[in-house]
Amino acid sequence: MSWIKMFADATEASEDLIDDLVFKIKKKLKWNSPVVIMPYRTYGTRTNIYIKGRVLENKLIKPASGKESLLNNLSNMYKRFQSDEVSGVTISAVYHDKTYEIITDEEGYYSLNFSPVGQPNIHSLWHPVSLKIKDSPIPWEDQEYIAEVLVPPVDAEFGVISDIDDTVVQTSATQFLAMAKTVFLNNAHSRLPFPGVSAFYNALLLGKSGKRNNPFFYVSSSPWNMYDLLKEFLDLNKIPEGPLLLRDFGLQDNKLISSGHQAHKTKEIVNILKMYPNLNFVLIGDSGQQDAYIYKEIATLYPERILAIYIRDLGLEKTSKAINELIATSVGQNIDITLTKDAEQAAKHAAQKGLIFVEAIPEIKIDKKQDKGELPGKEENTIV
Repeated sequence: MSWIKMFADATEASEDLIDDLVFKIKKKLKWNSPVVIMPYRTYGTRTNIYIKGRVLENKLIKPASGKESLLNNLSNMYKRFQSDEVSGVTISAVYHDKTYEIITDEEGYYSLNFSPVGQPNIHSLWHPVSLKIKDSPIPWEDQEYIAEVLVPPVDAEFGVISDIDDTVVQTSATQFLAMAKTVFLNNAHSRLPFPGVSAFYNALLLGKSGKRNNPFFYVSSSPWNMYDLLKEFLDLNKIPEGPLLLRDFGLQDNKLISSGHQAHKTKEIVNILKMYPNLNFVLIGDSGQQDAYIYKEIATLYPERILAIYIRDLGLEKTSKAINELIATSVGQNIDITLTKDAEQAAKHAAQKGLIFVEAIPEIKIDKKQDKGELPGKEENTIV
């Protein structure tokens, strides 16, 4: 047993003892906040529905406004990472008039796989599962929560799997201090999307069928504590809804030590490809991490299933050169990787591939300019 694992195990045991003691004291003194459910967007099939989420004490983190103070943003981020999870909570899940029961684990998480009695509508992209708390060791709010489950329609043309940090939202993940400022001092309003990403992704959602039913999946190395902020960011910027596949954060089971970006992303993408064997995919990432190499490996493992790979060029000379060399070696393998400077350039390639309408490109160009502040049309949000 390595000293790292011994340290992780000891830290976990100490953390569990402290958490248990604090919980008992708060319960005895009735200092607990009401319990709430945070359902995560998940995905499934017509024969298998999967739901996941977490039960926490209500930290009263309200949706962000256009103008928030640095103190409010920092306070909300502290609350996210100091979440008080609640174990042993019984949840009832109702889908097509059939009720299922789940109990949260020691970290407050719940998950359930079930075969639905009534199959999902084959033409709908999203399917709601009603959730309610049935029993809890501390008081709870008696309300209904909706878990959203994505099931690709039978006539979906393709799926899209996208990174988030420095692909959809500007994070500066390659620069520690800049990333820390973005993560801790910004909210869903003040975070900036990459110019044109909303219009480009909506063009991919629309596809060439015009039915707006091509499924999106977002894979990120961000911890689950960031779920509400990332979901709110996507919704505010009208970026297509999709399951957010994040990472566990902490020393439990050596997750912080052994669960790397590459392993996490590869596992999640492979799971999606296995879940939908008859659906091809577009992969989108950035040049800041290992996305190009991960995506090429996936395309090698699943030939003919990856229609295109788009890597946003963050302007790092060394990595851009390496990725261009990777692209050169991929040509003979029939793997289509494009290093793109922005959404407009990616859209032109996607139109040539027959993935989107050519007519969508002018709208993407306008959206790009609005995001950059070169044209009016989008509200400017500031931190006060």
